Parts: sequence; structure tokens; C-alpha cells
Amino acid sequence: MASSLIALMGLSLFLGCACWLVFLWAVRRGEFHDMERPKHRMLDEDEREKRRK
Repeated sequence: MASSLIALMGLSLFLGCACWLVFLWAVRRGEFHDMERPKHRMLDEDEREKRRK
């Protein structure tokens, strides 16, 4: 019982650290640089198409 508990705690610690490293990697690549612009991009595309016509 105790050995399986220790193994599960080690596994959860490993997975938590792996997720944290992936998050830090994404931040350094700039994935979270501009969170507001993508929401409004779909509205801007319609305006571009109207200008072409």
C-alpha cells in the first residue's frame, strides 16, 4: 500500500514538473504575448473583404 502511494506521488510530481516546464517554454516562445488580438481578428477580416469590393 505504501509503495504504491509513494509511486503515485512521484508520478504526480513528475507530471506536474513536466507541465510547468511546457508552460515556461510556451511563455518564452511568446505564445501568451498578445491574448486580446486573436479575439478581434475575425471581425477585422470582414472589413478587409468589404474594402476589396
